[in-house]
Amino acid sequence: MWIIVWAVVFVVMLVIEIVTAGLATVWFCAGSLVAMILAACNVPVVWQFVAFAAVSLVLLVLTRPIAKKLLGRKKYLPTNSDRVLGRRCITGEEVNNLAGTGNVKIEGIVWSARSESGEVIPAGTDVEIVKIEGVKAVVKTVAQNETQNETPVNEVPVTEE
Repeated sequence: MWIIVWAVVFVVMLVIEIVTAGLATVWFCAGSLVAMILAACNVPVVWQFVAFAAVSLVLLVLTRPIAKKLLGRKKYLPTNSDRVLGRRCITGEEVNNLAGTGNVKIEGIVWSARSESGEVIPAGTDVEIVKIEGVKAVVKTVAQNETQNETPVNEVPVTEE
């Protein structure tokens, strides 16, 4: 009977492991396998539980740090609108929050723009995108001395060979 119990524990832990994103119960799968083998050898139930707990705990302590390092979260790679945060560009038309006008072109896409401070930003001004609110890029003006070494998003530097 205990073979069936340990087999059920193994299957449940395996299903949980498959369903979850990270290593959550793999150590208990190994512990339940050892306990199932002991049950098949008619070892007393107390020792089956001791083996289950010991194997699970030892594997957890010894392998979790290594597994976390190897399977750890990857560095965040922006893929959507957040990839434009911090980018610099030039206003295509005057940005005026009260009039609801203004836009910037970022990576070939025209975004509606709003001023972070509420100031009116003339067309052709160097700006930086500070956040995205819905479908609008919130921008701030960039001081002239900050843009001297920067290449705006919409311009491609020409290199001579």
